[in-house]
Amino acid sequence: MATVDRLNSPTNEELLSVSENGKDSPQKDRIQMKRELGVLDGVGVIIGIIVGAGIFLSPKGVLLYAGSPGFALIVWILSGILATIGALCYAELGTMIPKSGGDYAYLNEAFGPLLAFLYMWSAFIVIMPTGNAVTAITFAQYLLQPFWMECHPPLEVVRLLAAVIIFFITMINCYDVKWVTKITDLFSLGKVLALFVIVLFGFIAFFRGDTTNLHQPMAGSNFHASAISLSFYSGLFSFAGWNYLNFVTEEIKDPYKNLPRAICISLPSVTIIYVLVNFAYFVVLSQEELLSSDAVAVTFGAKTLGYFKFIMSLFVAGCTFGSLNSNIFAASRLFFVGAQNGHLPQAISLIHINKFTPIPSLISMGILSIVLVVVDDVYSLINYTTFVESLFTLFSVAGLVWLRYKKPELKRPIKVNIVLPLLFFIIFAFLCTMPFFQEPVAVGIGFIIILTGIPVYMMFVSFGENFPTVRNLSRITKDMKIVKIRLMRFYKNRDDILNMGVILLSRLSST
Repeated sequence: MATVDRLNSPTNEELLSVSENGKDSPQKDRIQMKRELGVLDGVGVIIGIIVGAGIFLSPKGVLLYAGSPGFALIVWILSGILATIGALCYAELGTMIPKSGGDYAYLNEAFGPLLAFLYMWSAFIVIMPTGNAVTAITFAQYLLQPFWMECHPPLEVVRLLAAVIIFFITMINCYDVKWVTKITDLFSLGKVLALFVIVLFGFIAFFRGDTTNLHQPMAGSNFHASAISLSFYSGLFSFAGWNYLNFVTEEIKDPYKNLPRAICISLPSVTIIYVLVNFAYFVVLSQEELLSSDAVAVTFGAKTLGYFKFIMSLFVAGCTFGSLNSNIFAASRLFFVGAQNGHLPQAISLIHINKFTPIPSLISMGILSIVLVVVDDVYSLINYTTFVESLFTLFSVAGLVWLRYKKPELKRPIKVNIVLPLLFFIIFAFLCTMPFFQEPVAVGIGFIIILTGIPVYMMFVSFGENFPTVRNLSRITKDMKIVKIRLMRFYKNRDDILNMGVILLSRLSST
């Protein structure tokens, strides 16, 4: 499947903002990310992102389009295999191009800055904030549900709690990366325990002889191409996040070894868990009960836990909390790298001189996520972002194949069999093509989101220095970087804040 060459971790010439050998902590006289994440932390990040709201919401969508429990389980297995293949491809990309940023770094290396910017643009304004907003809303709904057992919680209360939790997690991420990994590891364990309870009660029912729902597992299967693609969309939604560990390559200890280890541990584990959880759902719930439920786990808990069914709501809330924490952590690193390359405002490339956390990037991510929490049609954005994200994933894997031809001299500590990226490309091309016939409006809006980035790129990146307004903004941004660094040192010399504030105001008045 894949080969691993014995290479040292990247040098300082190969990777910005790391130590010379890629293993040790960064130099103390440089402000840069620290390598603090081990292999178990990496596993925790991946599981923390993947196992979230999806496994509690997607089973309905998979069954709806698959048509039968048996075919739905096949879709879940194949979705896990596809995610694992994609993760192996991304492992080659991540160690061949050992820079934080994930798809952004790979697209930039393979196809140039324009396509990389379009991905950054789409991720910054829609993909990442939408995912965070939906996850936060799911958390709020399930946490509040026990207090409104007979009805849905008020939408205003849900939105307020969702905004508060985004703010809270953003502040934790600003404070210390170690706190982030501790929370991720804690809730990753809680997720596994929650899913273990579902599997346990499912198998208890199975061995007790409650197999009525499985007598004809393939009856009603829908093998139409469009239905298959939509069922995979729901399944892959639950696996979303398998490529996010590559966003934080700069912070992983010895990434050439720990990146593939984390992937190979987490993806098969998640696949097995998902298949067992869905099997438990199908044992306890009839097809009609599952399809009529908006929260499958809660319906499952109502039939198996009795008076303690509220525990399942708390389990789901805990799972989504950990997932949101990991999402914000990974997304902030993506925007940090984009700002380093001049594709976002320079202020976003700043990190705290003591905590080594990308505070401006985190704050930007938090603000955009909170904005989408209060948008009425935030759920409709999911249809657009799913297509957009799948399209860029397709381009990234195509870039792997292209770089094999274009730059064969690049060191590849992990080199997958060429069959894997080609197979992944064909399958994802199918998944990206089918929505053209099923949901042309959603696909059209997805393309519009991408294409709006082109004039932004031309004005602010490609020809930015030719526009006086852009030049002035660049000067202001540079001054704000100085002010920000001064603010980080405020406890040492508070008078510097006033001095730099005067400098900034004079700059603003002169422009």
